[in-house]
Amino acid sequence: MDLYIKHTKDLTSQELVQIYQERIRVFVVEQKCIYQEVDDYDQNAIHMILRNGDDIVAYTRIIAFEQYVSFGRVLVNENYRNHGYGRKIVNDTIAKINEMYQNTTIKISGQAHLKSFYESFGLHRVSGTYLEDGIPHIAFEMRTEN
Repeated sequence: MDLYIKHTKDLTSQELVQIYQERIRVFVVEQKCIYQEVDDYDQNAIHMILRNGDDIVAYTRIIAFEQYVSFGRVLVNENYRNHGYGRKIVNDTIAKINEMYQNTTIKISGQAHLKSFYESFGLHRVSGTYLEDGIPHIAFEMRTEN
C-alpha cells in the first residue's frame, strides 16, 4: 500500500478520472444518492489516495477555508473494506492537516451511522442529525494539535 498526497493541479488526468470514478461508484451508485458529486471544491483540494498498485483502496480530500479546514469524501473501495483502511486514511488525513495548518479547527460533515467512528479520532459532535443529499449527517469539529 502506498499513500499519495497531491493537490488537484498535480494530479494527472488519469488519476483525476480514477478518483471521480471511485467517488461516484461509492457515493452515487452504491449509496443510491443522486447529487452533484464533483464540485467546485475539487479545483483547490488536497487528495489523500491510498493505493494498492492501480487500485484506489481508500481516499479523502482536504479543503482549506478561511476560518477552518475540512475533509470529506471519505471512502474505502468495497474490495478492501473491513481491513482498517478507513481508519488509516482518516488518521493520515488528520495528521496531514495537523502538519499543514496550525491553530485551526477541523470541521466535517459525517454520515450519522459513522458517529462513533469519527468520535474515535477526537472529533466532537456539534450538531443534531440533519439531512444532506437525503442522507442523515452530523457536524463534527476538533482543533489541530499544533
